[in-house]
Amino acid sequence: MSLIVSVVGLGYVGLSNAILLSQHNQVIAVDTDENRIQLVNQRRSPIHDREIIEYLKNKKLNLEATMNYKDAFERSDIVIVATPTDYDEDKNYFNTFSVESVIEQVIFVNKDALIIIKSTIPVGFVESVRKKYNTSNIIFSPEFLREGKALHDNLFPSRIIVGEQSDRAKNFANLLLQGALKKDIPILLTDPTEAEAIKLFANTYLAMRVSFFNELDTYAEIKNLETKQIIEGICLDSRIGNYYNNPSFGYGGYCLPKDTKQLLANYADVPNKIITAVVEANNTRKNFIVNAILAKNPKVVGVFRLIMKHGSDNFRSSAVEKIIEKLLQHDIRVIIYEPTLKVNEFNQCLVEKDLNNFKMDSDVILSNRLNDDLLDVIEKVYTRDIFNQD
Repeated sequence: MSLIVSVVGLGYVGLSNAILLSQHNQVIAVDTDENRIQLVNQRRSPIHDREIIEYLKNKKLNLEATMNYKDAFERSDIVIVATPTDYDEDKNYFNTFSVESVIEQVIFVNKDALIIIKSTIPVGFVESVRKKYNTSNIIFSPEFLREGKALHDNLFPSRIIVGEQSDRAKNFANLLLQGALKKDIPILLTDPTEAEAIKLFANTYLAMRVSFFNELDTYAEIKNLETKQIIEGICLDSRIGNYYNNPSFGYGGYCLPKDTKQLLANYADVPNKIITAVVEANNTRKNFIVNAILAKNPKVVGVFRLIMKHGSDNFRSSAVEKIIEKLLQHDIRVIIYEPTLKVNEFNQCLVEKDLNNFKMDSDVILSNRLNDDLLDVIEKVYTRDIFNQD
């Protein structure tokens, strides 16, 4: 039976879920950004994601977008919350205001709708909001999506996890399964708090892996060893595997920085070493990169792209932003080449629109991922990209 589903938030999590489910159900995408609403209704993607672009353009989808949340919630059997939950450094806790705001609106408009939270939340959040709003109609279902490949990862998920052991949780899992192209997908129904923990521990493990190979690379650079040879030899071990092993300037993006800090906050009264080390290792890596650049005595450092990876248009919480801040503290002039920026200045740095001028004016060019556009000035480029992949 086809359902009516509202999806709140047109970021990569919300939009990928809206498209996935609208193949077989009526989906109403809700957002406060009028431009995003118009783009989706015109079947154009507001974010850079190849499969999202393709599906909006070419697939038959029962999908509409609106700013009228009241009408959407009144009509919906299920409301999926995919609003951002940034980490609040002062409170040492996720800012869950947007999620709670949607919960309040749904309960006021349609108390019978099942609320599925897809936003990343702290451990224990579902239990707390169920008590706060006196409802059991709130479930957490974690996402494991890569930026720029969100719809692909929903079409071919590694697993589907829903934080409730019930028929309605199984039914929601089956909705996700129905829209996927991969069919042999493990489904795990857990208790609410365990589902929240799965999300944070999974991302912290990935951050730990990134940090491990970055520290390997730091050792190799200082000792004048070939990083690539060491990584290839290690990763031939099937227990380790040949993935998530390309050195970088540090982990960044939508998920890993905030999720690792939130998990560490949950460890406030729990003994630990590794979780603390994962957060600290990322700062250590950035400091090493800065010192390596300073050792070259540049007057002008050019930053080639703020984005974290190939095919992305996001640079939120990118590692290179922190590196820029540290370089400015050492009175180094920094210029940025980032085509997605429409401004002339970013974080007190000149945004150079002309690539040739950028390359000519830079003494050292900082590039998290190597690009063919830099091959003619490779002697200026500082990168730790070994495999030229994300």
